[in-house]
Amino acid sequence: MRRNDTDNYEEIFVNDIPLIDTRAPVEFNKGAFANAVNIPLMNDAERHQVGVRYKEAGQEAAIQLGRELVDARSQRQRTEAWISFACANPTGYLYCFRGGLRSKITQGWMADAGVYYPYVKGGYKAMRRYLIDQFETDIKNAPLILISGRTGAGKTLLLNQIRRSIDLEGLANHRGSSFGATGDAQPTPVNFENSTAVALLKHLRGDRHNPIFVEGEGRQVGSLSLPKSLWEAMQKSPTVILESELESRIDIGVQDYVLDLLEKIKANNSDRISFDLFADRHRTSLHKIRKRLGEQQYRKALALLEEALKAHRHFQDTDGYRPFIRLLLEKYYDPMYDYQLSNRTSEILFRGDHHALVRWLHDQGVEIIA
Repeated sequence: MRRNDTDNYEEIFVNDIPLIDTRAPVEFNKGAFANAVNIPLMNDAERHQVGVRYKEAGQEAAIQLGRELVDARSQRQRTEAWISFACANPTGYLYCFRGGLRSKITQGWMADAGVYYPYVKGGYKAMRRYLIDQFETDIKNAPLILISGRTGAGKTLLLNQIRRSIDLEGLANHRGSSFGATGDAQPTPVNFENSTAVALLKHLRGDRHNPIFVEGEGRQVGSLSLPKSLWEAMQKSPTVILESELESRIDIGVQDYVLDLLEKIKANNSDRISFDLFADRHRTSLHKIRKRLGEQQYRKALALLEEALKAHRHFQDTDGYRPFIRLLLEKYYDPMYDYQLSNRTSEILFRGDHHALVRWLHDQGVEIIA
């Protein structure tokens, strides 16, 4: 049965409908959707030439140049790639920027090869506009609850046990702190906004009343900023506070910022340079907080870091990071957290350790993932 072209953007995002993005790679890399794969009609150079021709001589001349640039061999290769995707994803759609000429050409070439594949009306621009507008409407009344706690308390671990939650740090690919880079690049601001909007959309469809949990973040998550409307909603939202002993928080710090981070760096680099990149990343992160930490504490922290790196490099001993992490928690992160908490005016619903919070959440009817 032949499916119709669609403008049901909600269905596309809520159900993660597979999408072919036929825009050029340069467009895709600036902003796209998690459920889309870039199989372009034109590459970047071809798109640039056609765009110049369009401005100089109009649409017909641009189309003619496009036909000259994309020869029969290129057309066949690109059509085969689209058809391969369509066969693997029979419920999907294709789109271009506005749902115009590129969508229709792609659809036409596929149809000529015997496969009809519907497209998204309005294209990327309309889907992006839908997400922005829907997010701004939804966030005003979204039943958010923040999970707060000191650095290293295990907020992300708790958050990921709650079915109705949005892991903003996960979407931003950053742990939020000065040392929070994960080893991989962060998404573009547009992609972060898109994924955040889709996450909220999924939770609110069918259930607009039960709470959605997010971690109590600063507005900056690495190089990215939370959407202004989300940040404002979070400032008014009630909070639960996760408490944890200092030694447990140091354990998490060693796991997250030493063991896990080094493994991620190794995954993208040779063993020969991975440790140097890891060490330089921590030196750079420490230097960024030098002013706030104070010169005396900064020099002490740097000496502890260098001692820990030396023991790690030569003896595979990671215990040396514990004094370094302790200093950062006690002299930098905890005072900052205490100050921020003292300035919050929203309601604190509950505070306790991980087990106590899980019991409380269960008693409130919150669905916990085992």
